[in-house]
Amino acid sequence: MSRHSHSWEDDLPPAFLAHRAERRLEEVEAIIPDLVGMSRGKAMPSHKFSPEETFFLPISLFYQTVSGEYVDMDDITDQWLEKDIVLRPDMSTATAVPWAEDATLQVICDLETRDGTPLGIAPRNVLKRVLSFYETNGWQPVVAPELEFYLTKPNTDPNEPIEPPLGRTGRKGASRQAYSMVAVDEYGEVIDTIYDYAEAQGLEIDTVIQEGGAGQIEINLLHGDPLKQADHVFYFKRTIREAALKNGVFATFMAKPMRDEPGSAMHIHQSVVDRDGRNIFSAEDGSETDAFRNFIGGSQKYLMSVVPLLAPYVNSFRRFNAEGMSAPTNLEWGSDNRTTGLRIPNSKPDARRVENRVIGIDCNPYLAIAASLACGYLGMVNRTAPRPIAEHEVYESETRLPEDLGYALELFDEDRDVREILGAEFCQLYSGIKHAEHDEYKREISPWERQHLLLNA
Repeated sequence: MSRHSHSWEDDLPPAFLAHRAERRLEEVEAIIPDLVGMSRGKAMPSHKFSPEETFFLPISLFYQTVSGEYVDMDDITDQWLEKDIVLRPDMSTATAVPWAEDATLQVICDLETRDGTPLGIAPRNVLKRVLSFYETNGWQPVVAPELEFYLTKPNTDPNEPIEPPLGRTGRKGASRQAYSMVAVDEYGEVIDTIYDYAEAQGLEIDTVIQEGGAGQIEINLLHGDPLKQADHVFYFKRTIREAALKNGVFATFMAKPMRDEPGSAMHIHQSVVDRDGRNIFSAEDGSETDAFRNFIGGSQKYLMSVVPLLAPYVNSFRRFNAEGMSAPTNLEWGSDNRTTGLRIPNSKPDARRVENRVIGIDCNPYLAIAASLACGYLGMVNRTAPRPIAEHEVYESETRLPEDLGYALELFDEDRDVREILGAEFCQLYSGIKHAEHDEYKREISPWERQHLLLNA
């Protein structure tokens, strides 16, 4: 009698096995996050996939702007040889694709060159690089992301403004309904689908709330390892889009999709523990430590230089420029103060943390988390002192964030400390892509210009 041979499918997570039930696994998606944070990769029949198998993609996928244009990089030799990069499946990320008709698995892959060197320009590797600096010092960052996004009516004409969707009452969503349970219930079918998809993937949700915009939702994730949480944000953004489409609406992670509605952020709560799991931001008596204050000081000093990773598009800066829309435009810090870019939430000493409120939801989660943690790390190793705590509302500050992508890129290009920790090769590529996107945008003629200047100027 033949003995049952062990298969890699037997080791898949319980959530996937429960989702698959008695069905046969039909397809596997080997995917990677690109510079934007969207998934790219290869889909194949399950019998073609193995965790030990080698898969390839051309490196040129990292040379594209968000609009799909390829960019010539002056300092990259043999750019257009279309060299292959190697995909290494990280089976710890294996999860279901619950919106697929057949039982389908998706797996995030790490990227290497053919000689086995981690690809420095891959966003997941950029985050791993930053985490390695922490590990060298015996530290482990802990993060908890908050995801804000809008549900909208399907927008098929880019020249038409984006509108809130119709809820269960048949009326458009009304703004300024923050924390309203009625507003959450208005889009209950979409949220139920998100929950169902998340459960099938083994993704945990902490809370769901209605944010301040019309059709704006916030999903908070649990705190955990930065790489794992970045993977979860990557999966959640795809999940939310698919759940919305199933219910006949769009989900958008554009930072400022509607003129008179608030923008959408991805706030990150950050703390650091030692090898024994103790929060190094708090002393034994519960008081603040130098590490805590230096993490804030580094954030204040260096976050200004990494804004293109936190606010990557021209639209991102509309979130900062809109008055009365609750997005901080500064890097001051305060205790339970939502007008500061760096907020210290009320907590017990073992949960002391720094909330970065500057990041937009349109970011690549791997790059934004890497950049934010890099700034805090530089502050701790350089013992950077923070500015005095903000005791009152902060609407004007000497450290106002850049107001446009062009100036933000200038600061990014000039900061050598940031480039060293994120990786010079990555920074060079990212800057080139963002400059190209900015140049492309500057050539565009907007509906506002046609409306007000065509016959009036």
